[in-house]
Amino acid sequence: MTSRILVTGGAGFIGSAYVRALLGPAGPPGVSVTVLDKLTYAGSLARLDPVRGHPGLTFVHGDVCDAVTVRRLAAGHDEIVHFAAESHVDRSIQDGTGFTHTNVMGTHTLLDAALRHGVRTFVQISTDEVYGSIPEGAAREEDPLRPSSPYAASKAAADLVALAHHHTHGLDVRVTRCSNNFGPYQHPEKAVPRFVATLLTGGDLPVYGDGRQVRDWLHVDDHVRAVELVRTAGRPGQTYNIGGGTSLTNLDLAHRLLRWCGAGPERITHVEDRKGHDRRYAVDHGKITAELGYRPRVGFEAALAATADWYRTHRAWWEPLLESV
Repeated sequence: MTSRILVTGGAGFIGSAYVRALLGPAGPPGVSVTVLDKLTYAGSLARLDPVRGHPGLTFVHGDVCDAVTVRRLAAGHDEIVHFAAESHVDRSIQDGTGFTHTNVMGTHTLLDAALRHGVRTFVQISTDEVYGSIPEGAAREEDPLRPSSPYAASKAAADLVALAHHHTHGLDVRVTRCSNNFGPYQHPEKAVPRFVATLLTGGDLPVYGDGRQVRDWLHVDDHVRAVELVRTAGRPGQTYNIGGGTSLTNLDLAHRLLRWCGAGPERITHVEDRKGHDRRYAVDHGKITAELGYRPRVGFEAALAATADWYRTHRAWWEPLLESV
């Protein structure tokens, strides 16, 4: 089936990886992609360079909260995959206004346009942070949402608005909730590129609190492969967790990157912990495995080293971005 897909946030880290996968040599046939991106500090057209000349790619500079633009685009597309979001927890703690506006109202604007113009499928990209901190085990899709940060709360609200459009209007909505992503082209405000950039520029690694916060790590290539499974074979009205299968404390992550660059633990500096810092995230991805056959394929250790090597050889890409960290 031919698909005209609107990808919001397609110049962001994960959205661009999805676009590159769709339009790359291993992508599905008969797909055209329109990227809608506001190009905030976290957006970069350079992430789309590998597919920039593809005849199926169109870029639109615009805001998901702009109803006129969104409705015009929805009218010409069969599916929407919604990555666009304000996503950095620290920034949401400093000022959560933009997070509520973009993540909640932007999602509502897209859903309204999808209903008006008969969009076939709407994939809402979310996060494991909506479940909040869990002391043990792994969060399942039916578990209650207990977001802690303004960012996580805005994503939980967006998920509920999306699922309400399925329940009330019958819109084919599918929600994905992923664990911590890493890979090339990630903004250096995020943990892995921030640590690597700090090491490459001679600084010490800033670790929040005692560094014992646990995160599950998911390579971006595994993530976008799972999103594509949900888009093509997921069930309407369903939520799918996407995990990576590698849980580490932040301190463990720091030590792995220190070994990568041949540095010792003296390069770690413990800094004041973040407000409301969740202690542990983990998601159970058994549902997407059982229904759609998803399993993480990218080995963590090799992928972490390859990612760090990418930042070492692409300083011209990330160094200008340090000013916005």
